[in-house]
Amino acid sequence: MAEDRVQRKLTTILAADVEGYSRLMSADEEATLKTLKTYREIIDSLIAKHNGRLVGTAGDAVLVEFGSAVEAVRCAMSIQEDLAVRNAELAEDRRMRFRIGINVGDVMVEGDDLFGDGVNVAARLEGLAEPGGICISGSTFDQVKNKLSVGFEDIGPQQVKNIAEPVRAYRARTWSADTAPSADLTRPLPLPDKPSIAVLPFDNIGNDEEQEYFADGITEDLITALARIHSFFVTARNSSFSYKGQSPDIRQVADDLGVRYVLEGSVRKAGSRVRITSQLIDGTTGNHLWAERYDRETGDVFDLQDEMTEKIVGAIEPAISKAEIQRSRSKRPDNLDAWDLCQHGWWHRYRNRREDYVSARSFFERAIEKDPEFVSALAGLADTLAYEVVFSFAEEPAAQVARAIDLGRRAVEIDDEDPVAHLSLGRAYLAGRQFENGIRTLREALRLNPYFAGAHYSLGGLYIVTGRFQEGIDAIRKMIALSPQDLFMGPSYARLAQAFLAMKDYEKAVENAEEAFRCPIQPHWPGKSYLVSALGHLGRQDEARQAIEELQGLVPGITINWVRSQDLPISMGQGCTEDYLDGLHKAGLPE
Repeated sequence: MAEDRVQRKLTTILAADVEGYSRLMSADEEATLKTLKTYREIIDSLIAKHNGRLVGTAGDAVLVEFGSAVEAVRCAMSIQEDLAVRNAELAEDRRMRFRIGINVGDVMVEGDDLFGDGVNVAARLEGLAEPGGICISGSTFDQVKNKLSVGFEDIGPQQVKNIAEPVRAYRARTWSADTAPSADLTRPLPLPDKPSIAVLPFDNIGNDEEQEYFADGITEDLITALARIHSFFVTARNSSFSYKGQSPDIRQVADDLGVRYVLEGSVRKAGSRVRITSQLIDGTTGNHLWAERYDRETGDVFDLQDEMTEKIVGAIEPAISKAEIQRSRSKRPDNLDAWDLCQHGWWHRYRNRREDYVSARSFFERAIEKDPEFVSALAGLADTLAYEVVFSFAEEPAAQVARAIDLGRRAVEIDDEDPVAHLSLGRAYLAGRQFENGIRTLREALRLNPYFAGAHYSLGGLYIVTGRFQEGIDAIRKMIALSPQDLFMGPSYARLAQAFLAMKDYEKAVENAEEAFRCPIQPHWPGKSYLVSALGHLGRQDEARQAIEELQGLVPGITINWVRSQDLPISMGQGCTEDYLDGLHKAGLPE
């Protein structure tokens, strides 16, 4: 008969017990049992919430199995934070502080019970944890290090009882029972009424003192650059640098500083190259919104700092804008303030559809009713009215352009240091064919914020329609480099297609027009028409027929004469419109 084999599996074990439990029982058994029961109810509910399975209990000890190391650490953090607040309400000598150890390891299974070194290591790590703290194994750290906004301190290999090999251990930063804030102080600072962000000092990974200065320089440059964006509230340098040399819990940082978003990063030098990483985190949830890694030759330190500041600020501004829109749209419709209404307006505005422009106008108007001097809402309404004219949606274009310019001017008068106000006024001038006014206004927007991807996009469009094609291409490419995940990526590639078509570089026109329609938010019909025209010039008739079908799906019954009757969307720059229309004819679009 074959020998029975022991069942084994890889799993995550959480072990917890109460520090000083015997002392508490000796002092007051009934009170201690009452507190333990209350705390166990909290712990059990959190275990269930994080999909854990209670393996066993004995007195004050708890053993739990999780299918995910991430969920185990999240559960442990929640337990310690909730119990820290409870302990703050108790007298010092009655506080019940749990220690938690977590290990990912191989265990033996017998019925509902688990045995073996995988369990024993978790129990030994529990003993290494501080009262009210968490200690995890190296195997656990490897599973969670890039997935949680939790700071860990590497305490090195630990020789623990009855385990042959030393165990690599890490302590997580939590509230301790001794230092938990009072009930009044546990409440986080109120969030400002606009997106708020703290930039933590970038870590210098290594012992190179020169890199320490470089890391601090990047941090300071980022704080300064973000402070120039009027739609952001940015924590001052001194507050951010109070966390230097620490590995804080990002959610706690957000509470301490009264911000919603936290930017953190690191610098690592290897020979003549440097690696810079950066990530943007929603401090209220711990969710990562954006992350990037940059590898560069060290070269001139100041040039490198400038480049990294440009790259990072250019990327996180649209990431935060997207997060704010999603957050506002998750609110109940009857609970929207002026800011939320404005975010709803921008969400519809960016969708580039006739019905969405109507909805955008409605939301911006409601926001202005609540706050007549809300610059973002005034700018948003000006922007929407202007683009309705650009895309031939407006029933009274002249009146709509006049109102868009008036709204843009009002926004600039209220805050002439706000680049968004200048951007929307510049776009209103574009719609009104006041091209030089538009170029001047958009340049001012970029003076106020050189990293403003939207302003680079619009300035590029103005350059293109005025025949300054290479300047337009350069500006659009600057926008793409600054904000590769931008909502305007589709229209940006369409603008490049327009420029290359005007320059008779039909292959590049096709390449960029096709790229435009791979983007999540696609350009309006002119972008597809640029593809049709370029394919017509190249004689690629089969592809042209397919593109015409797609264009007709965007504009049913479209003809060359209808296109000719349109205005700004097809303005190809000095003398280029007829070549564009000729390409449509060659492709086979009906006259």
